[in-house]
Amino acid sequence: MRNSSITLSLALGTFCLAFSLDAEPLKHVTVGTGGEADFHTLQDAIDHAPAEGIEIRLAPGKYREKIHINTPNIHLIGTGKRAEDVVISWNDSARKAGGTGKSGSVSVDADGFQAENLTIENTWELENERTEEGSQAVALLMNSDRAILDNVRLLGAQDTLYANSRTCHENLPRDGSAPPEKRSACTASRQYFRNCYIEGHVDYIFGDAKAVFDHCELHSRHHDTVMVTAQSRHFPEEDSGYYFLHSKITGDNKGDKVVLGRPWRDYSTVLFYDTDIQQTLSADGWFEWGGRLKTSTYREYKSHGPGVNGGHRIVVYPKLSREEEKQLTPSSILGKSDDWDPVSEANALRKLR
Repeated sequence: MRNSSITLSLALGTFCLAFSLDAEPLKHVTVGTGGEADFHTLQDAIDHAPAEGIEIRLAPGKYREKIHINTPNIHLIGTGKRAEDVVISWNDSARKAGGTGKSGSVSVDADGFQAENLTIENTWELENERTEEGSQAVALLMNSDRAILDNVRLLGAQDTLYANSRTCHENLPRDGSAPPEKRSACTASRQYFRNCYIEGHVDYIFGDAKAVFDHCELHSRHHDTVMVTAQSRHFPEEDSGYYFLHSKITGDNKGDKVVLGRPWRDYSTVLFYDTDIQQTLSADGWFEWGGRLKTSTYREYKSHGPGVNGGHRIVVYPKLSREEEKQLTPSSILGKSDDWDPVSEANALRKLR
């Protein structure tokens, strides 16, 4: 009788498991430029995604599309051996598209976006003559909280990566004139970049997200003046900023003035920690923009490499305490409000490839 009960229990357990799996199957689709695939364009797959999101696996190839994502939890996974094997490419500029915010090859306006093992590029400057105005050409515009990019290449020139926050600028004036209680309610979008390669020249990482760049390579293209960042924290209450941890700055030394950043808004916040600086950095380290350096928060700690060129930074920052140094981890920076663990999520995403 006891054996019969065990057999019945196991059978019921198997039935319940099967029923559960049937009720909530893992939703994923495939995209390929040819052959057998659920969709032959990426945008078509995104447009057919359910409201709760979907995992989209991209076969190797070049997807010459301008992509818009308005559905939460869209996960893009390149199935090639390298990030270079899957390329999402377009060529709009601010002048051509009607504004920097409209120029993105991929634009994300929903939370929970993830991308792994692929390339996103804007080829406008490679295909057109650069002009004084309107040459901003975004590869990825991301207004997404709890977003993860792992082993992703972002290629462009001016304004390559727009790492931005949706809630911090939709309903509040940028001049900080909103009352303190409304400003403190602004929650910056959190974004995690791991093992990414980001290429550009003028302000090529910009916006007001709270973003961590973990073991990323920042590659400067040739331009008279190269600004790696243009962070745009609008007011003190906004919890946004860029944090570069154990990353690397590369590029050819052609006499360009290369700086870590300049302040797009009054309270621009950027920290570089343990950076391998291969390309020669300007001794100033940072660049003024509209007198905003006096209210910005710029930090640089434990830089090393042949291009450090230290000794004359134009901003002064306090020493890094041991307690502060312990907090320079992706989870500590991004997960304080809800214990979000971006590293574990990135590891899980990588296992799906």
